[in-house]
Amino acid sequence: MARVSQEHLDARRRQILDGAARCFARNGFHATSMQDVLKEADLSAGAVYRYFSGKEELIAAIVGEVLAEVHGGFEEAARSSPPPPPDLLVTSVLGRVLAAKEDLTVDGRPALPGLVLQVWAETLRNDDLAAVLREGYGAVQETWSRIVGAYQEAGMMGPDVALDHVARTMMATAMGFIAQQALFGPAPTEILGEGLRALTGMEDHSSVNVPETRPN
Repeated sequence: MARVSQEHLDARRRQILDGAARCFARNGFHATSMQDVLKEADLSAGAVYRYFSGKEELIAAIVGEVLAEVHGGFEEAARSSPPPPPDLLVTSVLGRVLAAKEDLTVDGRPALPGLVLQVWAETLRNDDLAAVLREGYGAVQETWSRIVGAYQEAGMMGPDVALDHVARTMMATAMGFIAQQALFGPAPTEILGEGLRALTGMEDHSSVNVPETRPN
């Protein structure tokens, strides 16, 4: 029997994951059956089950792949001395991840942002998937903490700022932008970069009293 090349195996795995991602983004995780995935990927059950035992493994693989791409982008920046400023860094990494998945569409719209929202919702009931996200986000947060430390060493950021606080804020910014893509439609990452530049370039008015908000 002829030996199947690794290139062929990787391409088949990619075909399955992309088909599953489109199904999940279109109909949601629970409304999607494995039969839907087989049809979308245009493969037999034997071909798909050779790689994945079911929907749980599929969604975990998709999530792990995206988080690895995000983490890899920030890790690359962490090795720079100093790293690019936050506006350029977040724009570059998010732009790269979204561009890598731009051919993955549902009804003409990018599938990745909608899929991300589906995954977040699923973690509320799926402990295994929640663990995958915690591990992936934890790795990104640790990398961001090192990036913030490098900013401080370079004099780009005050030394009294908690590394974890900035890391969580930047992660929230990136996650929120992806959520907006799903809810309001595609938008260039340059919008995010411009907004971050405007905010981080503001003068320090920390001594100004902020009016207290009271409920009506």
